[in-house]
Amino acid sequence: MDDAVQQIDYGMFIMPYHSPDKPLAQGYDEDLELIVRAEELGFKEFWIGEHHTMKYETIVMPEIFIARALGETSRIRMGPAPICLNQHHPAHVASRLAFLDHLAKGRLNICFGNGSVTADQELYSVDPKDGGAMMREAMDVILDLWSHDPPYSHNGKFWQFELKKTVDSESLIGYIHKPYQLPHPPIALPGTSRNSYSMKIAGQRGYQPFAHCLVAGNIVADQWLTYAAAATEVGRTPQRSDFKVARSIFLADTTAEAVKRVRTNSLGKNFEYIGGLFDKGLGRRIYKRDPDMPDAQCNLDYLMTEQIIAGDVDEVLRRLLLLIEETGEFGTLILMSYDWDDKPAWLRNMELFAKELMPALNQAVCGKRP
Repeated sequence: MDDAVQQIDYGMFIMPYHSPDKPLAQGYDEDLELIVRAEELGFKEFWIGEHHTMKYETIVMPEIFIARALGETSRIRMGPAPICLNQHHPAHVASRLAFLDHLAKGRLNICFGNGSVTADQELYSVDPKDGGAMMREAMDVILDLWSHDPPYSHNGKFWQFELKKTVDSESLIGYIHKPYQLPHPPIALPGTSRNSYSMKIAGQRGYQPFAHCLVAGNIVADQWLTYAAAATEVGRTPQRSDFKVARSIFLADTTAEAVKRVRTNSLGKNFEYIGGLFDKGLGRRIYKRDPDMPDAQCNLDYLMTEQIIAGDVDEVLRRLLLLIEETGEFGTLILMSYDWDDKPAWLRNMELFAKELMPALNQAVCGKRP
């Protein structure tokens, strides 16, 4: 196909997920050690989630973590995923991201979204039904602020502000900083559903589509189709090299060992934890391949056949090739990482992923082309 990827790159995403019994400082230290190891193993990008009121998912402001990690790394690109735009004033987001991009000398990636944690929404007095509209308005504001010098003015549904009266071109106050990367850092949008609203926006605007780790393979496929249709509709050519797909993968020297570990380690516990959160609100529909599937069947046994890929290198490669048959090719495979409840096993997982799985996957998908 003419949009076939030339190489599948690989990155990492952390929510992060840590046991609340682990001291916060220890979890942060381990996350920093994780990103250093990821860079050493050739991971191209690293994404960090934002959560404000969760004891399990502990990074409140990914931008601060990134600023800290910049001094520990030299090549790997980093980004918040997502910046919860419904929980922040967009002018503040524009300013702090521009600042961070200069600190990073252009190693910053951006993922925009809206926070969905119910307690975070209550804390910031945002209506869940407004999430998509708030995200879109905030993105428009941020990109506008980055595109010109003052005066600045916005009169939207969710935010209103002006910066006109106190602008002084002589003393140079009243100016929003622009990013290091012009016109702005690469922007991705996450997809978590069929017929995804955010995938439509990404396709229309040329942002990178980013398929969530919680969804089944057929939903990932639908997200690409939604993105590609929206891009084509406005005259853009969708590129599969832009497509990022997050998966929860655990590798060990044998498949039996990998499966056994996942059923008891932080990866399996995270999916059961998130399932419990879904049970308190939306239900487990995000997990489902078939929307008519009963919630009770969305258990760990099912998840091990869909969202979780556990095995030795050969087994994980087999599962990923089946996924690609369903979704089509993608440009970046994002490895999810969880709490180091067994640090040697998690480091072995990363090593097998980078040194054995990714070369084999690229050979299988890209290496046989003329």
